[in-house]
Amino acid sequence: MENKHPNDIAADFLRQTRDVIDVLGVPLRFADAVDAVLRCTGIIVTTGLGKAGHAAKKCSSSFCSMGFPSCFLHPAEASHGDVGVITPRDMLVAFSTSGKTREVLETIELARSLGVSCVVAVTSHSESPVRAASDIVLEMGIMPEAGHIGLAPTTSIVIMLIIADMLATTCASVRGVTKDEFGLRHHGGYLGRKCRGEEP
Repeated sequence: MENKHPNDIAADFLRQTRDVIDVLGVPLRFADAVDAVLRCTGIIVTTGLGKAGHAAKKCSSSFCSMGFPSCFLHPAEASHGDVGVITPRDMLVAFSTSGKTREVLETIELARSLGVSCVVAVTSHSESPVRAASDIVLEMGIMPEAGHIGLAPTTSIVIMLIIADMLATTCASVRGVTKDEFGLRHHGGYLGRKCRGEEP
C-alpha cells in the first residue's frame, strides 16, 4: 500500500464523498414520499440495521423535532414484540443500502401483517428485494464507498442522511411549520434559547 500522509488520506476521503454528493439528485418518487408523510395520521416508524439503523434513528429524530410523531423500530427486536408499536394508521420508512437485509425485510412483512398504511424504502441496489416489498422507493443511486478498502458504509450513509433530512425538512416546509412551533419542541439548550430570541 502506498505510504500516504494522514492528511492526504483524509483529503481523498473528502473528495470521494463530495463526488458522490455532487451527483445526487432528488429521488424520482420523492414527492410521493412527502405526500405519504403528510397524509399519515399515525406515527412515522423508521427502521434499519447497522449503520443504516443510525440513519433511520436520525430520520425519526428529525421528524419528531419538526412536529411529525415518529419512532425508530429496531429490526432485530421487531419480531420479538416491538413491532406491536405499529398500527394501520402508521407508515414505515425502511433504510437499507443493499435492500437485502433479512431483518429489515422481515420487519416490513410484519408491519404489513399489522396493516401499516405505507412502506417507503431508501435503498441503492437495483435488484434488492426491498423494492418489491415497498410502496415507494427513494433511490440512493449506486455509489462507491469512500475509504481505501471501499467496503465500510461511508458515502452510502451520508446519502441516506441527506435523503432523510431532505424528506423531513421538505415535509415541514410544505406543512408550514413555523419557528415558534419548532421552538415548542426545543425548550432546552441552544436551539430552545434561539427560538425564544435569547441567542443571536
